[in-house]
Amino acid sequence: MNLVEWLQRIMVGFGAAWVMWLMIGLSVISVAIILERAWFFWSLRDDLAVLARDLRTSLDDSIEAARKRMEASPSAEAAVVSAGLAVAHQGPDAAEEAMAGAAALQRMKLERRLAYLGTLGNNAPFIGLFGTVIGVVGAFDALGQAAKTPVAQAASQAMAPQAVMSSIAEALVATAVGLAVAIPAVAANNYFQRMIKSTLANTEALTRVLLAHLKIDPAFAGAAPAVAAEPRVKAARAPRQEESRKGGAGEEER
Repeated sequence: MNLVEWLQRIMVGFGAAWVMWLMIGLSVISVAIILERAWFFWSLRDDLAVLARDLRTSLDDSIEAARKRMEASPSAEAAVVSAGLAVAHQGPDAAEEAMAGAAALQRMKLERRLAYLGTLGNNAPFIGLFGTVIGVVGAFDALGQAAKTPVAQAASQAMAPQAVMSSIAEALVATAVGLAVAIPAVAANNYFQRMIKSTLANTEALTRVLLAHLKIDPAFAGAAPAVAAEPRVKAARAPRQEESRKGGAGEEER
């Protein structure tokens, strides 16, 4: 028995049914991911026009007011801006770096599990085609076995083409199942990818609003460190007080 005959016997022995069950299992996982991602994106929804307006208005008031407004929003855009507001007192450069890091983290959260949908959408038709090939191999094997029957079994030979056509029809179901699994996965993946691009674009717009305020109004950079600057002022006064005490002691000795 050569390699081709060995592979043929394996294909005929297992049939294409296992491919169907594999596709059904993959489709169940795909539907679960689609529902989970849909719920995740739905939980992040917010009116971005109102959010941008509130950001501008609250920035005119104070950094703390803007931060509270961003923390009250469930959107990914607000989470990124909140990261910049947390370090806004350190200047525009620090805020920009903080928002860049937060945007990268948010993107990872948004793209979670979408690679599975993309991979399944690209490969499900080929898995279905593989099942079809196995089914066709089984059909032609059945036709070959019928051709080896004695002449006395002419009736069974006459029925062989019908059995082959039936087997091929069943094999084509694997291709149909593969397409049925791939189409929703591709459509959902494209939709979610478009939402991610929209979210990142909105995030970029809001971060530019914050950076513009930080660069235009230098008072933002010095608002928060006032508490931290107090120890430095005391430290600067200490040497002067020590010198004044030494000077007073010298005058008393004279």
